[in-house]
Amino acid sequence: MPARSPKPPSRPDIQALRGLAVTLVVLAHAGVTFAAGGYVGVDVFFVISGFLITSGLLREADRSGTLSLRRFYARRAVRILPLATLVSLATMIGCRLFASKVRYAEFMHDALAGALYFVNIDLADSGTDYLREGSSPSPFQHLWSLSVEEQFYLLWPLLLLVSWKLIRRPWLRALPLGVLCVVSYVLGVRAIESSPSWAYFGPHTRLWELGTGALLAFGAGALERLPRQLASACAWLGLSGVIAAATLYDADTPFPGHFALLPVLGAALVIAGGCRRASPSDAAAPAALRPAAWLGDLSYGWYLWHWPLLMLGPLALGRTAGLRLNLALCAVALALAWVSLRLLENPVRFSGSLRRRPTTAVAFGLGLSATVVSAALVATAFPPPIGSSTRVPGLAEALTTASDPEARLTGLLAAPATTLPSNLSPALAAIKTKRSAVYRDSCHVNYTATSSPTCEYGDPSGDKVVVLYGDSHAAQWFPALEKLSHQYGWRLVSLTKASCKTADITTVNGPGPYTSCDTWRENALRRIEQLHPMLVLASSSEVAKPAKPMKDPLEDWTAGYARVYERLARAADQVAVLLDTPWPNAQDDPVECASTHPLRLDKCESDQSEAIKDPTRREANRQGALRAGATVIDPKPWLCPRSGNCPVAVRDTFVYRDESHLAETYAEALTPVLGQELREQGLVSAQ
Repeated sequence: MPARSPKPPSRPDIQALRGLAVTLVVLAHAGVTFAAGGYVGVDVFFVISGFLITSGLLREADRSGTLSLRRFYARRAVRILPLATLVSLATMIGCRLFASKVRYAEFMHDALAGALYFVNIDLADSGTDYLREGSSPSPFQHLWSLSVEEQFYLLWPLLLLVSWKLIRRPWLRALPLGVLCVVSYVLGVRAIESSPSWAYFGPHTRLWELGTGALLAFGAGALERLPRQLASACAWLGLSGVIAAATLYDADTPFPGHFALLPVLGAALVIAGGCRRASPSDAAAPAALRPAAWLGDLSYGWYLWHWPLLMLGPLALGRTAGLRLNLALCAVALALAWVSLRLLENPVRFSGSLRRRPTTAVAFGLGLSATVVSAALVATAFPPPIGSSTRVPGLAEALTTASDPEARLTGLLAAPATTLPSNLSPALAAIKTKRSAVYRDSCHVNYTATSSPTCEYGDPSGDKVVVLYGDSHAAQWFPALEKLSHQYGWRLVSLTKASCKTADITTVNGPGPYTSCDTWRENALRRIEQLHPMLVLASSSEVAKPAKPMKDPLEDWTAGYARVYERLARAADQVAVLLDTPWPNAQDDPVECASTHPLRLDKCESDQSEAIKDPTRREANRQGALRAGATVIDPKPWLCPRSGNCPVAVRDTFVYRDESHLAETYAEALTPVLGQELREQGLVSAQ
């Protein structure tokens, strides 16, 4: 391997590629439709980072015969941390002033996670949580890519140092990394099917992208001797691949997986083509346009500033996010990147004292990280207040002690809470995090699952079996049904799957047919047939898109529901179909709305005419149940009064957890109402 120059060669083509990458990311985040796949810019960043960092390490190893981990981490600290710290602190202030009060503690945790470089792990884990799917992104979410990089650089310098010491042949020193890249790529492809969030945010699934750039650095000497025409072809072909990915991909593309090959190999080809020693008019020069290279100089700052501005800017301005506003905010972020580069990044990065004292530089970096961590912990300890000083009687107690719980609830719905009570249980900020056992025990299965685990509650020795069957709008009734199971001595079996409707209709999930739902439904029905339960309580959301067009939606959906309910009727003594619950105000998440208007909860109420999500599908569900001889239970009177709007709080209990599901505590409070309905319908006997 030829000796490397102590100083890195000038690579304007890489700066231009960096500028293109950040522009694609920013345009995609702003909502520009022709750049919907601009998220591939992050993959390009990974390749560039792997190449540049590894090239520097190899030059040092060539020159000195070893690597100084202290100097390496000192360089990373002064390059990455000053601006990341400033942006994180500014974003924390923005969250305090403008962001959701309900999610304030969550955002501060994200700030802490970003400072400690594990926010990508948090995002990967939360991405598997069905009940958090509708949440807006965190203002700190963009820090995931920095976390992936730093996790890679905890491993890679050590691996390179060991390889340098133990392996004599230069080309063999890249072998361990090559093996890791292959393993990482395979893991990423497999994770796309089983856990898309881990595939996207996981360090193990992204390592190969950084590793691709690092492997290029090992071959830089050979790439310098590429023929002129071949180098130019590589650069243009690679650039075309990156742009094609950004314009052809969108939010429905199963990314990264195999689809990540196009931007990653595209970036690698651009870098490879530019390795050839050439004049400015040669090889990769077309990619190294001056404006793109200028953006490349600002890429780190633009990337850090643009995301929190997109998340907090509309809230601060009191405007709805849209393309024009988003582009204006991204322009402001670019200006901030220019200012911070000159006033903060470059002065610290090129500080002679820090460059000469790596130990001091590392300590400086640790101090910056500690500052963000401390600020996040203090901010979490003092959250912004939500609510009023008014205390109200308890809902659960009122319904439990009532001789006629349904009549009592009807009266309470007619006079709902108008201000958020101080004794709301649980507190507003805790509503979204409260989980019933079906979620804690992973019994409510995800989109990819085709069968449910054995999940039994209530009285495990009970001879009467009750089954809860459907999607998350069935699972929302679990708290009430579990209490009834203990009361009556039932063995409660939970069979629910995310967005899987009770009707025997193939629906759409993501970019294609929801076939795993069809498989799961068949397995669940067979299991119910084996259980021969006393009662099956079935329910599902009215939101679904059929995979095939329907000539008569009412009749087709009715038939689909009837096919399932007829099988349930043959398998169980009794079948009860709970129609979908009324939905809250479509314009706002009710919990978020209540945090913004704690003294005017009427602003968060939904109109009854809009609370039924799909009247056609609701009627089909009703008719399908009646065809099968099942009992139909309409929960609308349990959430909405006879006239007027549907409230978001009843006494001390909040009704909804998000834009469609009941809050756990409200469902539990309805236990006496559900029990009364089951008895009056003759589905269970009074005890």
